[in-house]
Amino acid sequence: MASKGVRSLSEALKALSISSGCSTTRTSLLRSTAAATQSRPFVPTSFSRSLATEAPTPSETSTQSRLTTSTTWNPISTVPVTIHTFPHLEPISLEDWSVKHLYLPLRRDLLHLAVVYEGDNTRQGSASSKTRWEVHGSHRKIRPQKGTGRARQGSKQSPLIRGGGKSHGPHPRDFSTNLPRKVYDKAWRTALSYRYRRGDLVVCEDGMDLPLSEDYHMLVQADYIKGDLKDGYLRKQAKQLMSAHNWGREFGRTLFVTSDPRATLFDAVALAGEDGRALEVEDVDVKDLLTEGRVVVERSALRRMIEEHQSDLVTQVAFSSALPEAAAVSAAAGAE
Repeated sequence: MASKGVRSLSEALKALSISSGCSTTRTSLLRSTAAATQSRPFVPTSFSRSLATEAPTPSETSTQSRLTTSTTWNPISTVPVTIHTFPHLEPISLEDWSVKHLYLPLRRDLLHLAVVYEGDNTRQGSASSKTRWEVHGSHRKIRPQKGTGRARQGSKQSPLIRGGGKSHGPHPRDFSTNLPRKVYDKAWRTALSYRYRRGDLVVCEDGMDLPLSEDYHMLVQADYIKGDLKDGYLRKQAKQLMSAHNWGREFGRTLFVTSDPRATLFDAVALAGEDGRALEVEDVDVKDLLTEGRVVVERSALRRMIEEHQSDLVTQVAFSSALPEAAAVSAAAGAE
C-alpha cells in the first residue's frame, strides 16, 4: 500500500512538471506574438456575417468602383419618322414622334376588343320576321278538331304550315356594345405602332394623289377619253404604281389614307381593287389598319388620327366659372 501511494505521488508530481512546462511554453509564445504585434501597425480585418442570406458589408473601394462604372438608364422618348414624296417615295424630311404614339408594345387583347366593338356597332340589326299573329289572313280554324280522321290543325298562320308565321324569329335589335374611350384610343395607337414596328407604315407628304400627264387631262376635257377607255387607263396607272413599289396583291395589298378626297387616286385604286383600297381618314378604323399588308398615309392624316385618339394621355380638368367670383367675394370679406 505504501509503495502504491509513493508511485501515485511521483506520477502526480511528474504530471505537474509537464503541465508547468507547457504553460511556460505557452506564456513565452504569447509574449513573442504580442511583441511582433506591437512592432507592426494595426490593420482591421473584415468580418463575415453568420447568416447566409445576408450580404457582406461592401468596402469603400468596391462602392466607388460600382458608382463610376454604372450607367444611368435613359429610355427613348421619340422615334424617327421619314416623310416621303408620292408616288416616287423620295425621303424629304426626318421627324421625331413620341413613343406613346408610334412605339407602343403589341397588345392583342386591346386590338381584339376594338375590332369586336367596331363590328358590333356596324351591324344593322334590321332582320325581322312575322309571328303567327302578324301574318295576314283569317285566324279561323282550318278544319274541325275531330271527325275528319286527319291531324288536328289550327289557323293557317301556324308555323307548321307553309306561309305561316315564324316562331322565335329575328326582330329588329341593337347589337352595339360599349368600350371605354381610353381603351379604344390606345388600341388605335397600338395598331399604328404595330405597323410602324414592322416597317409597314409609309408616311407621305400632304396632297397625295396619282399624277397623270397633261395630255390625258386635255383628252378627258375634250371627251376623247371616257367610259371604259378612261377606266382602263386609270386601272393601268394604278397597277403600275403597285408593281413598282411591291404593293400589289401578291405582297399583301395596300391601304391609302388621305385627309381629303383625292378623285384620281380613289378612282384608280377602286378600279384595281384586288391590289388595295383608298379611304379618307374619317372612314378608317382599327380593323382597316390591321387588314391590309401596309398603310400609306398622309402626314396630316396621321397627325389627325393621333390627335383624335389620345384621350388616355390627356388629363381633362374641369374648371367652374363660379370659382373666380367666389374667390373675389372671399377676398372682399377678408379686406373688411
